[in-house]
Amino acid sequence: MSLRAQHSTIKDLSVDDLECLIEHKILEILGDPDSGLELRDKFKRKLKERMEKPSKMIPHEEMLKKLGQD
Repeated sequence: MSLRAQHSTIKDLSVDDLECLIEHKILEILGDPDSGLELRDKFKRKLKERMEKPSKMIPHEEMLKKLGQD
């Protein structure tokens, strides 16, 4: 659904909707700067390795405890 169909005036837009609209307009005017570019084989390999071994996320509070800064 387009933003135009959802909202009648700018004052009705959420911040996220406004950011999305601005980004869409910039891409519409300037085009996608990455369009036509290809990923290097080295980057593809590293990305594949990273996806196969997801990192463990540690909550901020837990990390502070481990560092003795709680």
